[in-house]
Amino acid sequence: MPRINLLPWREQERKRRQTNFGIAAVAAVVLGGLVTFGVSAYLQHRIDYQNQRNARIEQEIARLDALIKEIAELETQKDRLLARMEIIDELQRSRPDSVHLFDQMARVLPDGVYYQKVEQRAKRLEIEGIAESSTRVSALMRNIENSAWLQQPGLEVVETVDDRGARRSRFTVSAQQIVTDEEGS
Repeated sequence: MPRINLLPWREQERKRRQTNFGIAAVAAVVLGGLVTFGVSAYLQHRIDYQNQRNARIEQEIARLDALIKEIAELETQKDRLLARMEIIDELQRSRPDSVHLFDQMARVLPDGVYYQKVEQRAKRLEIEGIAESSTRVSALMRNIENSAWLQQPGLEVVETVDDRGARRSRFTVSAQQIVTDEEGS
């Protein structure tokens, strides 16, 4: 039987396989690197795109915040204007009230009673004066009670004083002004 030596052939085959494995390993590393680079580039592109979108959204948010601030300022200005209009409307409606008040002050004044001071706080009146007698002060209070523009008379102080040799009553009366709708407004 002839003897065949297969060792050189096996050695060549082993070298060829190692070379093929090395080439395949290098190719796999290169292919892996290319895939990693491609995926990385794709993901970086997506991140950049999303950052652009985020920047655009932030710009729009800033623009809308400026609009909201402007709207809030306009609302504040509107509220101030409405408050002014309400005050002007109230003043317009109450214009004839002072005329009616002075007219009623003269109408409720009985003979022998003199006003020294009339003070108004909101719709509350405080009247200080001198009367010939305390019955004249009572007449003043009845007249206030029956008045169309005054109500709730209240006697604060009545004292007898000597005024140039005559005895007089110094008084303080409070009353509430009524706002009626006679004008039809």
